[in-house]
Amino acid sequence: MTKKSADELRSARWFAPDDLRSFGHRSRFMQMGYGPADWAGKPVIAIVNTWSDVNQCHAHFKQRVDDVKRGVLQAGGFPVELPAISLSEPIVKPTTMLYRNFLAMETEELLRSHPVDGAVLMGGCDKTTPGLVMGALSMGLPFVFLPAGPMLRGNWKGQVLGSGSDAWKYWDERRAGRITEAQWQELEAGIARSHGTCMTMGTAATMMGIAEAVGFTLPGASSIPAADAGHVRMSAECGRRAVQMVWEDLTPAKLLTRESFLNGITCAMAMGCSTNAIIHLVALSRRAGCAVTLDDFDAASRQVPVIANIRPSGDRYLMEDFFYAGGLPGMLERIRGHLHLDALTVNGRTLGDNIAGAEVYDDDVIRPLSNPIYAEGALAVLRGNLAPDGVVIKPSACAPHLLRHNGRALVFDDYPALKKATDDPDLDVSAKDILVLRYAGPLGGPGMPEWGMLPIPTKLVKAGVTDMLRLSDARMSGTSYGACMLHCAPEAYVGGPLALVQTGDRISVDVPARRIHLEVSDDELARRRAAWVPPPPRYERGYGWIFSRHILQADQGCDFDFLETGFGAPVAEPSIY
Repeated sequence: MTKKSADELRSARWFAPDDLRSFGHRSRFMQMGYGPADWAGKPVIAIVNTWSDVNQCHAHFKQRVDDVKRGVLQAGGFPVELPAISLSEPIVKPTTMLYRNFLAMETEELLRSHPVDGAVLMGGCDKTTPGLVMGALSMGLPFVFLPAGPMLRGNWKGQVLGSGSDAWKYWDERRAGRITEAQWQELEAGIARSHGTCMTMGTAATMMGIAEAVGFTLPGASSIPAADAGHVRMSAECGRRAVQMVWEDLTPAKLLTRESFLNGITCAMAMGCSTNAIIHLVALSRRAGCAVTLDDFDAASRQVPVIANIRPSGDRYLMEDFFYAGGLPGMLERIRGHLHLDALTVNGRTLGDNIAGAEVYDDDVIRPLSNPIYAEGALAVLRGNLAPDGVVIKPSACAPHLLRHNGRALVFDDYPALKKATDDPDLDVSAKDILVLRYAGPLGGPGMPEWGMLPIPTKLVKAGVTDMLRLSDARMSGTSYGACMLHCAPEAYVGGPLALVQTGDRISVDVPARRIHLEVSDDELARRRAAWVPPPPRYERGYGWIFSRHILQADQGCDFDFLETGFGAPVAEPSIY
């Protein structure tokens, strides 16, 4: 492999010329205490850090950035930290999904506008992984993704607690009057007891795992718990590797193929992934010019079994157990027959090389193919007159008797109305009904909030009902579970068929046949469409106004149309005069 020379470094455009403008660049760096020995002839590595005081998942990034810098310096590079929007999943409202593309734009422009040659991307909390990587893909510089890692197991009175999944479980217990306020407060203190991401197989764990399978991380990086000393060492190794990638000129365009993203889909299925994997991986692949579609997910779901026994698809274990059992390399080795093993990764080796010889140390945590958690994949894509562009369900996390069902629709146009109704002890509802929430999609939400795990009505919870079919154009947390049909496309806000459903209509669902059907005649639907009135704009100024005019639908990854690779010619390097 031919090594790039120092005068070919992108950062040399800022620092090397003997002119007035470069004098200014050098003098301002010297103003910060640096000197020519720091940058001359060295790759400048941007460390894009999504730490903040309100991002619990990234609390350790304030220290980990120093470990990355240590690695960069060890390899002969010059590290510079560039902070980016933090996107704390439980704190940012109305939803972090509103700002994923904001982070992608920020990342792309941070890398473009500064004198950097490569990058380490520090993320993990749900939208930070796709947001950072989408921006870096569009910029095209060599980069390594550093996953935040999962937090430690939760604990309450000796019981292991899982992020999100047990919150929903015990909230239903609280609604039913079986948990006291004091016990609820104890649960609050015990469910999240270290830095790091959710330790269930939620969106954070899913996307970190996908990032490794596609080739964006170092081998094994996605499974290391945030509090483990191995995470410190991995952070330094990311810094060292970023420097080497610059010299090798190992850009995303040289690494990635469509097969790379198909590996991501295969990994997602075996993990029992979050439904959000579809939206993010579709967006990532389209940024890379290697588009995958909902059909690719559905095809993989029929071939790849769920073998990671991690909640909520699994019945017992959490990400800390997954790490001890062999982590992602061990799981990928077990499904190697479903993978494209010649796909390259950021360490310059193939995926097949990276997982060769990886072991599994607990066959109940990472199951053999002969004893899967779920024989088919974690996700299924249904289509029909109610969802022409697809609706997503996670069959591995819902009650089996609901996979074929016909029920009466109970329709709500906003979440407050839904919440009020489900708390009403006199609500006319049965466990055979299908709850429907609409106007909660990319435009309608706005930002497609995680409202899709619609609450089971309190009267049914008290009667012992634990699952029922629910349908929406929203998303749901990857830590959620239940028979929730999500991402209905086109969404109701743009006049999708979901906007035409009325309470009392019959909806038939057949997951094995991948079919959803609204049992209303075409003539009646045409009459309803003629009477439908579009809702008012959600925003009339600011970022939300931009979002509303450029967001794509769920089946297209919810990227901004103008950010996709095919929208226009590549952006040129910035002028320096």
